[in-house]
Amino acid sequence: MRRPSEVDVGFFPTPLHPLPRLSAFLGGPELWVKRDDHTGLATGGNKTRKLRFLLAEARAQGADVLITGGAIQSNHARQTAAAAAQLGWECHLVLRGTPPDIPTGNVLLDYLFGAHVHWVTTREAMHARMEALADELRRAGRRPYLIPYGGANALGTVAYALAVEELRAQSEGRPFDALVVASSSGSTQAGLVAGVRVFAYPTEVVGISVDEPQNVLVPRIARLIQGVSDVLDVPITVALDEIVVEDRFIGEGYARVGTLEREAIRLLARLEGLLLDPVYTARAFGGLVQLIREGRWRRGQRVLFWHTGGIPALWAFLPELVEALR
Repeated sequence: MRRPSEVDVGFFPTPLHPLPRLSAFLGGPELWVKRDDHTGLATGGNKTRKLRFLLAEARAQGADVLITGGAIQSNHARQTAAAAAQLGWECHLVLRGTPPDIPTGNVLLDYLFGAHVHWVTTREAMHARMEALADELRRAGRRPYLIPYGGANALGTVAYALAVEELRAQSEGRPFDALVVASSSGSTQAGLVAGVRVFAYPTEVVGISVDEPQNVLVPRIARLIQGVSDVLDVPITVALDEIVVEDRFIGEGYARVGTLEREAIRLLARLEGLLLDPVYTARAFGGLVQLIREGRWRRGQRVLFWHTGGIPALWAFLPELVEALR
């Protein structure tokens, strides 16, 4: 296996621990959590793992400025801005949305880390602005490195294939029956699916889609898995029907907080003292709770929720979350 170079950002391995009170409350499988909300960059999150490899490529190419994009409360943008500050690089973020009068959540942190924030209204405009910025910076004699939306390319996805090796060591010979994770770009899920094959870790990976239908997300995940195979130089064969995506919990759409998300946030906070973010992990954990109530996993089994972070976004959704307090 050919391992790509890394830049030492973040804290690893991340903690792994049980959720005994929630497990007892739900009366189903034994629940555990993998705490990638503790990866260290600006409150942590799953993008830190991906940035370790993407930043190494940027450094090898002689880059001196990073460019990436995302939604207004992008966790990826926040972690990229923090990494740029840590490494002494300039950072440009292209965010979809309207500039807030008072920055909150991730946007506040983007500015604190010194990122240059550019505002657009659509995903298409975001990609176009990123490319235009790169051209402008090159003409000015700079060496920009473009990080794709969510860090979701083959190199970024490799991070979660290798994360399975970390989990295998922590599991101490007792593999989980299922790994459950939020899935949007599909990169984190694709890495985990690839990793369980590469490291012979016998478990099912279940992605809870936060925005895309199954028929869009599954082929995307398959392409990313092939990319991991190419980067690591190891054969990985996964059929489309082996990629498990639950798209029943999308609700009113991306970043729309509903009853499912509020219940998940309240349950985990009050039973385990653990926070979820309103966009990704609350929807994914809410889906996990519903699957348990439907009998997807039985008593005696062990299910791991891979927490991908995003906690700063809580402060940007205060009106929607007031209902969770009742």
